[in-house]
Amino acid sequence: MLAAFWTKLKLAVSDAPLRRRLVFVGAALFLFRLGASIPIPGVNVAALERFFADNQFFNLLNLFSGGGLSNLSIVMLGVGPYITATIIMQLLTIMFPSLKELYHESGEVGRRQFAQYARMLTVPLALLQGFGLLALLGRQGILAELTFFDKLVSVIVVTAGSLLLMWLGELINEYGIGNGTSLIIFAGIVAGIPSAISQVIVNFELASVPLYLGYLAAAAVIVAGVVVMTEAERPVAITYAKRVRGMRVYGGVSTYLPIRLNQAGVMPIIFALSLLLFPQMIVNFFAQASNATVRAVADVVLSLLNNTWFYAIVYFALVFLFTYFYSAITFDPTAIAENLQKSGAFIPGIRPGRPTAEHLAKTVTRLTFVGALFLGAVAMLPLLMRAITGLTALAIGGTALLIVVSVALEFTKQVDSQISMREY
Repeated sequence: MLAAFWTKLKLAVSDAPLRRRLVFVGAALFLFRLGASIPIPGVNVAALERFFADNQFFNLLNLFSGGGLSNLSIVMLGVGPYITATIIMQLLTIMFPSLKELYHESGEVGRRQFAQYARMLTVPLALLQGFGLLALLGRQGILAELTFFDKLVSVIVVTAGSLLLMWLGELINEYGIGNGTSLIIFAGIVAGIPSAISQVIVNFELASVPLYLGYLAAAAVIVAGVVVMTEAERPVAITYAKRVRGMRVYGGVSTYLPIRLNQAGVMPIIFALSLLLFPQMIVNFFAQASNATVRAVADVVLSLLNNTWFYAIVYFALVFLFTYFYSAITFDPTAIAENLQKSGAFIPGIRPGRPTAEHLAKTVTRLTFVGALFLGAVAMLPLLMRAITGLTALAIGGTALLIVVSVALEFTKQVDSQISMREY
């Protein structure tokens, strides 16, 4: 296994096009981390550290922003507005048939136009989120008293930072390897590991050893489970009909169509976090309002969202639903059935055309049910551990672990596919 790893590593380094792609990914992530270290003006560092010390919501938002929020950097919004815009656009395809036709049936040109709409929607979402966050943090004494012009400049700067990350993510998709948005979140999580380890060492107590050992065991189980569920697939038998051309016989061979147990990867987790965090940020903003009625309503909503069990149930439901939703986008049984029919292939015992599409849809639905249950359970498990132990870091660490393992697996598979293609 180690020899195979070194062989693949040498192939990746020696192949110029693949090396350029990997270097491009590294350079893009370096620019992201550079932007995450540049704070906006007027930040009270001590007040910021106290604010983040015990605030689970903003720690999760910091995780989702890729670590840019912890020091109020120019990229403090991360890729959150872009992901929220993408979710809104994909949900709108259910309501508007013209958008669905544009995304699914208009080919590459239609998908580019759809992506352009998502980019345009990102701008007002980033402005709204940036204004809300800066106003909320300003009321907490984290930002110095700023003039209207200074506040406007800060909102424009953080909006531009979010758009920059959106652009970097799309460049990684085009010129690098892997999903750019997921890799940016991955880089932010990994960059925070040294600081998390140092805090554990500084606050280490002998009485907490069983708790840390239990957390490490749970982390190992989660990693193993994510690896198994990500790699698992259901082979669907396919047979190619025999065709005689001249003196030669083509086809007549049997193979299989691999259908992954988890078609959506880590995207349901990211989507669910985005949909949970954005309303919370708005409610937090209204909780500081001068109007007593608005403040009272916001406090009720916040108390509900801060309830661990309610939060865990909603989180589980969103992950479950988004797994189905994303799988429906990425896997089109009708298109696959048509391609099989055109190539003279069929599933034994199933008629070509519509019956094949229905069989594939039924198979994917059953597989997605198992994958969605697993993703939802793994996403909810750290929250339950936090409820039992009372440690906020366990909830954040569990979510981060899930994202890191899933993104690392997906990136490794894409690198392997590039190496295999060049070997052939």
